[in-house]
Amino acid sequence: MQLTTQDLENIQAHYPNYRMELVNGEVIVMSPSGYESDEVATLFAAELVSWVKPRKLGRVTGSSAGFKLPNSDTRAPDVSFVQAERLRRSPRSFAELAPDLMVEVKSPTDSVQKLRDKIDEFLQQGTRVGILINPEKRWVEIRRSEQEPVTLHDGDVLTVPDLLPGWEVQVTDLWAPEFE
Repeated sequence: MQLTTQDLENIQAHYPNYRMELVNGEVIVMSPSGYESDEVATLFAAELVSWVKPRKLGRVTGSSAGFKLPNSDTRAPDVSFVQAERLRRSPRSFAELAPDLMVEVKSPTDSVQKLRDKIDEFLQQGTRVGILINPEKRWVEIRRSEQEPVTLHDGDVLTVPDLLPGWEVQVTDLWAPEFE
């Protein structure tokens, strides 16, 4: 039986403490991420918000914000950005578009290939840039449609000039701090 976004909303109303996605008509319950991966996602979102908000460039959301994609899947990246002109007001439910930028942060139980596949699905649905962050291996992969991925490491600077002109973050600033 193929489920719809309305079915997903009804299920989530009964189980509000679970993160869920709708993929190919099936509900997928998302497991909680590891502490480090969520901290890295939060650090990335903070870097993004501090650039986007004062410039009124658009909206930044975390892993609880779902997107109803053109193929009818409802997915939720760890971090997302939508340009202001594409989403003038925040919808109460799922945003019915693909974000301009989406970010996935690998947790200990995630498969890198499955995260790449998820990013590629977003790119096929209209997302312009997908970023995969691997805190364990300390690399960042930038993915775009019909382009080879670019991998960055400590010492490199992450930029997305076509979406966020002037924004940059040192890759080393994305990792969870260690307190001695």
